[in-house]
Amino acid sequence: MGRNIGIKDVALAAGVSVTTVSHVLNDAAYARVSPETRSKVRTAAEELGYGPNRLAQALRSRRSGILGLVSEDIATTPHAGRIILGADEAARARGYTLMVINTFGTASSTSREADVRALLERQVDGILYATMYHRTVHAPAGLAKVPAILVDAVSPGHGLASVVPDQYGGARAAVDILLSAGHTRIAYLNNTEDVPSTHGRLRGFRDALTNAGLDGGAAPVEAAAPDARGGYEAACRILAGSNPPSGLFCYNDRMAMGAYRAAAELGLSIPADLSVVGFDDQELIAAGLYPGLTTVALPHYGMGAWAAERLVDMVEGKLPAEHTGPEAMLLPCPVVSRASVAGPRD
Repeated sequence: MGRNIGIKDVALAAGVSVTTVSHVLNDAAYARVSPETRSKVRTAAEELGYGPNRLAQALRSRRSGILGLVSEDIATTPHAGRIILGADEAARARGYTLMVINTFGTASSTSREADVRALLERQVDGILYATMYHRTVHAPAGLAKVPAILVDAVSPGHGLASVVPDQYGGARAAVDILLSAGHTRIAYLNNTEDVPSTHGRLRGFRDALTNAGLDGGAAPVEAAAPDARGGYEAACRILAGSNPPSGLFCYNDRMAMGAYRAAAELGLSIPADLSVVGFDDQELIAAGLYPGLTTVALPHYGMGAWAAERLVDMVEGKLPAEHTGPEAMLLPCPVVSRASVAGPRD
């Protein structure tokens, strides 16, 4: 019987390094390998009959090479898709496969525990637990059995690391757009729900104004349901006042869509009479409005990628001791400039 073909044989046949072969055969999306080199490596591996023995690798390392991801409402939430894509590409780059289970935002705690247990029964090395939007959750107990990270959520008292958007910093960036354009009369349409983004964005709004020498505490704020109807109703109340704002920051893009309608009914042109900034960068809304909505993007892809990278480090024991405990990594929310902001008329 001939000897087993190894990765070094493939590298020699393809005329590349062992690292390049590993990146190609593990579909490492981040690796800078040309299509020609990828083809050469795959051809060499096929001709030599090489394929990594995953079972043998698992027995040696006591790892399965599989990460689990529990994500809410995958089919109906575009954000979930970006988190999964980021996590999947980062996992592949490290030689891991991502196994995804869909759960529901309205699911019971028993159902969530069952979802986590289903992954544990398949010997996953670690679990990412992603929620539909940034909020505080009661983490399933099963997450304590393997390395685990919360994505877009926190769970105080459970000792779990998490990655969430910098809601406060994103709101400050949104208001700074209006301030930089010359606006001093700026109002905010906020959410009525008791979630971290409601409080973080309000603080960011007020602090940005205060930092600019304005009275952030006295700036007008109207709260409503975080949808187009709520945005319309809140914008009508603010814009119909005796001294209406020239700049409007909205809790999310759906509320901004409602504000566009309110402005049109009041005869206000965007951005000539009213500049509007949203939050979330929901592409079908923000890019579809006319004029296109300047907004702040939530880093869903980045959160998924960061969480998968950190989870692999935890699985492989590559984190310093001071980085293995609970923490909340804040990822920045980048500005997406479109055409809804201009200088004030007066």
